[in-house]
Amino acid sequence: MSQAPPVSATPRVVSRPPWFRFLRLGLLLLVVGVAGWMAYANLTYPSDRTPEGAYLRVSNAVNRGKPEDFFAYIETPAQHACYTIRDFRKRARERVSAAYPEPERSRLLADYAAEAAAPDGADIFALYAQQRGWLNRLRRDLSGVAKVEQKGERATVVTVHGTRYPFRIRPENGIYGLTLFTAELVSEAERAARDYGIIEKAAADYERARQSSERRAPEQR
Repeated sequence: MSQAPPVSATPRVVSRPPWFRFLRLGLLLLVVGVAGWMAYANLTYPSDRTPEGAYLRVSNAVNRGKPEDFFAYIETPAQHACYTIRDFRKRARERVSAAYPEPERSRLLADYAAEAAAPDGADIFALYAQQRGWLNRLRRDLSGVAKVEQKGERATVVTVHGTRYPFRIRPENGIYGLTLFTAELVSEAERAARDYGIIEKAAADYERARQSSERRAPEQR
């Protein structure tokens, strides 16, 4: 009976072509280079307590299509307006759901759904930025910083294309906030408050009418 040849205990060495070493070295250098560039960029990026730094952070968020990421770089009244819109739409939706008859109930619930469901003020801002074309507008106009004009708490970033972006210091943290959308957001917050007042009054009327109808029902039986 023939015996099988002995198995060698020495591991077989896999020979790699010469280019493999260069490829591995190239990938390593690429990773190190990217990490070094990111570290340098973070160290040299202007502070957001300067108009240039706030503008660059807005630009970065716009280029990534993330308006919610520059919510911190709009001014304080605009931020407060976003929360006000969310809160009043949520309260209005609750009153409509509890008191309004159909078909008005379903219509208003749908109208207020997105704003009422927003988890945060940044989400309201992102919703408006998408709906009203703010993101596209900024994407067309943003370019490098040519100069900064500063006067007191206000500053204007002038781009190489000549577009002017107004900023104002947020007093609570010293960050510069873009003022471009403040008037529109404050106006929307005021409208949301007025709408809630109208809805609250109508809801109270609907509830009184329903209670009156319920009281008359036993008398008619």
